[in-house]
Amino acid sequence: MIFGHDTEAALQAAVALVNSDGDPDALTTVQAVDAWYAEHRYTGRRDRDERELEELRALRPVLRDLFTTDRDRAAGLVNDMLAEAGALPQLVRHGDEDWHLHAIGTDAPLARRVIVEVAMAMVDVVRLDEMSRLSLCADENCRGVVLDLTRNRSRRFCSTACANRNAVAAYRARKNR
Repeated sequence: MIFGHDTEAALQAAVALVNSDGDPDALTTVQAVDAWYAEHRYTGRRDRDERELEELRALRPVLRDLFTTDRDRAAGLVNDMLAEAGALPQLVRHGDEDWHLHAIGTDAPLARRVIVEVAMAMVDVVRLDEMSRLSLCADENCRGVVLDLTRNRSRRFCSTACANRNAVAAYRARKNR
């Protein structure tokens, strides 16, 4: 494990959120937010309305920018995000999760909690100089973000679909030579 569990979980949830902005868009309904929320084991306040959906959708370009910028700019963005949200880091334990860090109350709106959790995760990424763990998908027709948590830093594609599509294309190119 490169990062702590809570850091990896926040990064994975954020990358999934960013990558939901594809063709087709995978985050267009409150039910899609429900599925994302459950998959990434979020807890706390849920308004389950169109406003919450739109606030999460609005985070996608902000997070994409954070994940694809250089280390110095990422540090500045993280500082701005934490300051704007009034983050106050505290150790918490809930459910089956042992002690971990939260920096905003569970009663805050979901989009604000997401941005603070991602900012806190990016603190570790920046401090450990691991920005290379975040990149864009190697599929030239994809805009997805890749979170590479492999030991040898070998992940190049945002999804199995992109990896398979490129493997098939490479196979066909070799076969047609």
